[in-house]
Amino acid sequence: MSNLPYYEQKDIENVKKLRDLIRELPPFCAEFFRGIEPRTSSRTRIAYAYDLKIFFEFLQKENPVLSHLSVREISLDHLEQLTVTDLEEYMEYLKYRFNEKNQEVVNKERGIMRKISSLKSFYNYFFRNEKIRTNPAALVRMPKLHEKEIIRLDIDEVAELLDEVEQGNSLTDKQKAFHEKTKVRDLAILTLLLGTGIRVSECVGLDIADVDFKNGGIRIHRKGGKEVTVYFGDEVEEALLSYLEEREGVQPESGHEEALFLSLQRKRMSVRSVENLVKKYAKIVTPLKKITPHKLRSTYGTNLYRETGDIYLVADVLGHSDVNTTKKHYAALEDERRRSARNAVRLREQE
Repeated sequence: MSNLPYYEQKDIENVKKLRDLIRELPPFCAEFFRGIEPRTSSRTRIAYAYDLKIFFEFLQKENPVLSHLSVREISLDHLEQLTVTDLEEYMEYLKYRFNEKNQEVVNKERGIMRKISSLKSFYNYFFRNEKIRTNPAALVRMPKLHEKEIIRLDIDEVAELLDEVEQGNSLTDKQKAFHEKTKVRDLAILTLLLGTGIRVSECVGLDIADVDFKNGGIRIHRKGGKEVTVYFGDEVEEALLSYLEEREGVQPESGHEEALFLSLQRKRMSVRSVENLVKKYAKIVTPLKKITPHKLRSTYGTNLYRETGDIYLVADVLGHSDVNTTKKHYAALEDERRRSARNAVRLREQE
């Protein structure tokens, strides 16, 4: 499997993981996952499986009619007999619960909304295929979402972040010891994220062969496996060339020879590793902002929109399938641009 592209390896791993999860659910759930397979990614199906697992655990723990059954014994008939009230109780249960390791789990608005959305899709599938006659999930009202402020780095914070990666002056002594070994790599990763807006999963999935310096582009695989080329500027090119020069002196572990970004263990970097290095540097530069790789993506999108004013270009570069998603994220900037244009059209000559 190691000779397969990274995105294909991850997809195979996800399919195996999904099969294990399905074995923990009622048998009829397998039909649902087969039905949605053609139009969903393996990551999406895993998210559905986790959400459904929580739902059936709720029924087993909290529903007096089903509490004497194991999760595997719950049937479609039981599902059909549930009412809107049962599902509203589930929504209440999601706010605060204990997981199977007896750890406290608190779901906020978005977490609850996602799990209810998964349940609606689940019910809709069986109702549409006439396996159940009632669909109580369709009557459940989604929780109200309070809009969150979009967190991004300001222009001066971007410069400070890259300076900190280069110099490491504010790191602890322990961090400085690692910094000497990783600063060229770290600078290449952060410059790439800030200079292209790619997702962290797309970043760690890059192979050396995916970088095309002649045309200034990188080949990435978007959600759903779509292959696209994302173009980069001079600063990204310079950072990547410096890293690749250093990378030539590293002997990767078997199976990781093609990976662009390597860990200190000489293996392909993981998403978690990149998240941790972003957090490490960002906490120094802007301790009050919770900066993640996705926030660097938002930062790039903001800067690109300010420079071009083209929301469709931003949507295309970021890989948003629906431009309304992009508009939602950059609505405040659109309002700012509209305000700045209020005197652009003159009705009469000024004396």
